[in-house]
Amino acid sequence: MGVPIRFLLYAADETAANMAAQVAFERIAVIDGMMSDYNPESELMRLCRDAAATNDGPGPPTALSPELAFVLERSEQLARRSGGAFDVTVGPAVRLWRRARRQHRLPDAERLAEARAAIGFELLRLGRSTTDDSVTAQLLRPDMRLDLGGIAKGYAADEALRTLADHGIERALIDAGGDIVVSGPPPGETGWLIGVARLEPNGEPTHYMRLAHRAVATSGDAWQHVEIDGVRYSHIVDPRTGLGLTERSSVTVVAPDGTTADSLATAVSVLGPVEGVRLIEAVPDTAVLSVFVDDDKVLTAESSNFAALITATQEAK
Repeated sequence: MGVPIRFLLYAADETAANMAAQVAFERIAVIDGMMSDYNPESELMRLCRDAAATNDGPGPPTALSPELAFVLERSEQLARRSGGAFDVTVGPAVRLWRRARRQHRLPDAERLAEARAAIGFELLRLGRSTTDDSVTAQLLRPDMRLDLGGIAKGYAADEALRTLADHGIERALIDAGGDIVVSGPPPGETGWLIGVARLEPNGEPTHYMRLAHRAVATSGDAWQHVEIDGVRYSHIVDPRTGLGLTERSSVTVVAPDGTTADSLATAVSVLGPVEGVRLIEAVPDTAVLSVFVDDDKVLTAESSNFAALITATQEAK
């Protein structure tokens, strides 16, 4: 998935720990093989080919694995809830911005317009059978490309944690490139101590949380951005415009699971602090802290329940 993945876990002995970790890493590899948009033979990329629309009409209904069906259905729900701020059909624009970051040059206006024409969550049609509960997908416009970069890591971390639990590991933390999911706390602790990422890379956290049976995801441009003609562009693309975000921000979302935390962190980044907090306030059992720059000033916006999650910095030290 293009990120380092790390496990911390407690087990009865080293053999049990290594065996459970190996199976959990294998589970992540399976999901990567399904959902990567870098692998042309992943299930996601095969779907983009098999369900592709033509100028004559929508693509054919294409069967989905239960895993991909779950992620696409969750993605559709958030896309509608966020007004398209989260949208897995953003792939055509993401591909242009990846090239722009390598070449330090803005995407060609005509190609960007073509990409935008192939973006829109309503252009991905999901269908569920009433007989066997199977799910199919259709792409309704030519040249569509799906991108699960804002949700697949969280889902993979959830699945790895579930796999560890199936093998008797009840106290574990999984860090998938900044998307963290945890089960039971370390022995003698109330939760795992997790620092909240700052706006600057490598900055020491100013806030800490103790979490158990929860997930936290941080989305921002500290590590992935490009400056073109004096403007700083994030790797996060607004599906509604096809453009990389230009507002500097770091968004941290706490949720019951990694799938929810990962996708909401992306949605809040696109919506901005005001609309983002409003979205989080409407989603049960979630919280957010947004750190952003406005007129060269670093400001924060947070949901009403975020402060209750904070652990004293002195305890962390």
